[in-house]
Amino acid sequence: MLKMFSTQLSGLFKRLQEKEEFSIEDGARLLAQAAAGEGIIYLYGAGEMGAIPLEAIHGVEPLKGAALLQLEQASEVTSADRVLIVTRHSNDPEAVKLAQELTDSGHSFVAISTAVSNDDSPGLDTLADVHIDLKITKGMLPDEFGNRFGQPTSMAALFIYYGLKFTIDEIMTEYED
Repeated sequence: MLKMFSTQLSGLFKRLQEKEEFSIEDGARLLAQAAAGEGIIYLYGAGEMGAIPLEAIHGVEPLKGAALLQLEQASEVTSADRVLIVTRHSNDPEAVKLAQELTDSGHSFVAISTAVSNDDSPGLDTLADVHIDLKITKGMLPDEFGNRFGQPTSMAALFIYYGLKFTIDEIMTEYED
């Protein structure tokens, strides 16, 4: 089972690298604006996606200028800051509420989530300046009844986060030279 999961995960990472490459670069450029200036890169992770802000702040190689953003802190974001919102689905109510507050205040942000169509109201995929789609709509492994299980959303989001971080680091190295 683990071998099948590993194969599926490798395929997911490859698809994300190929299909989201330009969005990752655009997102990194947007977030680097805060790092290059006087701003903060705020990170918000809904549910299990709280792993991404924790990695960015407390990981072995922290993201320079990163800080955790709580929902009630949205009013503290300034025009020099940038925000990264990470959630399982683009229609997550709390993340969409935060995104709407940021949009209404004119703040730029990047979102990572699986795009889910929502006819009623806009989701992160339409509100964000840059949206990176995780493309995880179902489990990766089949069970004996034809159902699917194993949705590694936080692993995929961490993969995207590292793509953003490496690109931001490259941008900042060029900026500082």
